Amino acid sequence: MSIYPKLILDALSTVRYPGTGKNIVEADMVEDDIRIEGSKVSFSLIFDKPTDPFIKSIVKAAETAIETYVGQDVEIRGNIAVKSRKAARPEVGKLLPGVKNIIAVSSGKGGVGKSTVAANLAVALANMGYKTGLLDADIFGPSIPKMFNVEDARPYAEEVDGRDMIVPIEKYGLKLLSIGFFVDPDQATLWRGGMASNALRQLIGDSLWGDLDFFVLDLPPGTSDIHLTIVQTLAVTGVVVVSTPQEVALADARKGINMFVNDKINVPILGLVENMSWFTPEELPDNKYYIFGKEGVKRLAEEMHVPLLGQIPIVGSICESGDEGTPVALDKDSITGRAFMALAERVVEETDRRNKEKAPTHIVEVHKK
Repeated sequence: MSIYPKLILDALSTVRYPGTGKNIVEADMVEDDIRIEGSKVSFSLIFDKPTDPFIKSIVKAAETAIETYVGQDVEIRGNIAVKSRKAARPEVGKLLPGVKNIIAVSSGKGGVGKSTVAANLAVALANMGYKTGLLDADIFGPSIPKMFNVEDARPYAEEVDGRDMIVPIEKYGLKLLSIGFFVDPDQATLWRGGMASNALRQLIGDSLWGDLDFFVLDLPPGTSDIHLTIVQTLAVTGVVVVSTPQEVALADARKGINMFVNDKINVPILGLVENMSWFTPEELPDNKYYIFGKEGVKRLAEEMHVPLLGQIPIVGSICESGDEGTPVALDKDSITGRAFMALAERVVEETDRRNKEKAPTHIVEVHKK
């Protein structure tokens, strides 16, 4: 006779779990992994606890039911695996209960220094005394491991309340995670949108972020499934949009702003950051050379009616610091260090303002630890 999954499930539906009185199919105890190879049948049964007292009796009853209702020739004895049920990830809206503010850093196009801004913003917030986490959400082009000199780090998992949770890497007072910790850095990440989104959900929802004042997300450039995943998974406090003063970059930044304020997404724009505003030689700190245009992002901010949060100059040390894994914001006395500290202060101000607007009768403010 032919054996097919429905026959197996019909037979298993005659087996009842003593603890609830429900049959094991109805109780969702039969995993969706039924394998049929000729007369050999195998699958897994899931129990809430590995110490469940009914495991042996349920397995035996399942074997008997299949032999009775499917056929005596079915090879089932010893082919039923037993697993314990893992606690489910919290539903959307209940993720990251200990995180006060989620700041997404975005850009309309690549190459404008978005990751540099995200990394240094997070460092500056930590320098100000805020508990801060940084997630590299750029699944296809992760750069945070390189920028923090933790490319060889391998996060480990820790079981918490029945769930395997990823423990973030800690560096410079920050909690860090990136898909770059889990893939070969020399190989392209060839994933479809769904796989990338699922990986991102795991980095967000299956990690021990703990209590944070700020959770900074380094988004991929442009608009993609990842952006939709973020806004559908997290209550983002606001978005910081990064652009250079060039017209071609401003055009893409405008599209990015429009995406977030779209009725279907509706995430507040905290403000814009103009990166590479001018070039300043370290030995001539008062000199400014506007090699990419002057104040283009400032004009865009006025046009879009959003704050200009900061202007970050180009100084040779900013590139060297990123390549060496020591974000320039660590040096509070440097030109760019001071610029990122000023940016962080403006982000805190705008975050407090947004929180007050959301809760007029219950003011929520960011407090230093």
